[in-house]
Amino acid sequence: MAARPLVARQPNERLQALIQEAGCSNAGLARRVNMCGAEHGLDLRYDKTSVARWLRGQQPRGRAPAVIAEALGRKLGRTVTIDEIGMANGKNLASGVGLQFSPTVLGAIEQVCELWRSDVGRRDFLSGSSVAASALVEPSRDWLISAPDAAVARQAGPRVGRSDVAAVRSMTEALVGLDHTYGSGHVRPVVVHYLNSVVSGLLAGSYREAVGRELFSAVARLTELAGYMAVDTGQPGLAQRYYIQSLRLAQAAGDRGYGGYVLAASMSHLAAQLGNPREIAQLARAAQEGARGRVTPRAESMFHAAEARGHALLGDGRSADTASGRAIAALERAEAAGGDDPAWIAHFDQAYLADELAHCHRDLGRPEVSARYAEQSLAGHPPSRARRRAIGYVLLATAQVQRREIEQACQTGMKAVELLETLRSDRGAEYLTDLQQRLEPFREEAVVREFGARLDVRQAA
Repeated sequence: MAARPLVARQPNERLQALIQEAGCSNAGLARRVNMCGAEHGLDLRYDKTSVARWLRGQQPRGRAPAVIAEALGRKLGRTVTIDEIGMANGKNLASGVGLQFSPTVLGAIEQVCELWRSDVGRRDFLSGSSVAASALVEPSRDWLISAPDAAVARQAGPRVGRSDVAAVRSMTEALVGLDHTYGSGHVRPVVVHYLNSVVSGLLAGSYREAVGRELFSAVARLTELAGYMAVDTGQPGLAQRYYIQSLRLAQAAGDRGYGGYVLAASMSHLAAQLGNPREIAQLARAAQEGARGRVTPRAESMFHAAEARGHALLGDGRSADTASGRAIAALERAEAAGGDDPAWIAHFDQAYLADELAHCHRDLGRPEVSARYAEQSLAGHPPSRARRRAIGYVLLATAQVQRREIEQACQTGMKAVELLETLRSDRGAEYLTDLQQRLEPFREEAVVREFGARLDVRQAA
């Protein structure tokens, strides 16, 4: 029988470059890898000869590549991925980055940092990918059944303290305010660069258990914000990756309530935008189940409102009304109690709930009720919520179209156009496009032609 042809291994130039950057000898790297492995319960016995074999292209098995990457990352003071050390084993990690709910904290750090790095590098696979409904629902299942992370503390890299966590939270609040006022097109690049240049270093640092949980909580929220901004800049495939990683970071933080928020406020709304109504209700119910007893009535209200959106898009008026009633009752309890809510849900007030209900009744073909809730939403949203007010005007205009009040609809729509001219928001533009399509049967009317011309000018600009 003919001998099997030998496949020549290629030298691992990526690993060689990182070893040189870290200033490690082969023996020094082997010691670091063995020590790092011991922290993960692995009995590794590598030496300088082992490292020489890796440099010649040999691929260590099992969890060793991840441990090698972590050991080098500790020396370099930043997160290093197995792709960077040339040990992806021929897999195209890029196409799947950010789509998995990692079973380990170390894997979660590696995956989210690779996502940020790829986003800053403007990798085409991120912006050009589509959203798969299963890629939204499967992580929710993993989140529901996964055991809590036993420990998140790290003993490597620069010390991370509560002041660092406070800085991340303050940065998040400032970015949220800018996003509401000016739209994500102006703000998202700042968020992504901050995550990649500053936050990745914090995750790779050294922190106690309590500080680590707080850090993961803060980073989960900023990562979710980056996902929302991806939606608002017309990149849903990128948004789903950020949302999945935010969910995993919330798990590491031990914050079941915020994990539920990511499912109900982020993933379910992405599913709604993409026309997957069944997944909307599934994600909202997963949020309710997984966060049961861990959230305030205000968060419960938002979870029920998200479920109502799904039922409405499916045309199930009875189920939508039931979920809407629960949302209204829960928010009434929240406002009567006046208790402390976490920062991530404190914004959900009567105006936001009215916005959700206006969507529901629009999709159920109930323009009178939809218009009433849209007006309530507009009355409650302050001028600083420019994008939200623009959406409210479009919802009101849509209800007016459904009532065949065409002139009023165009006048209302113009208010949305004027607001959106001050923003950079693909999401707002999509609402205007939907309104224009609803006006298409009346295109011969002068007021509709005028409205279309204004939109053409805006799009050209």
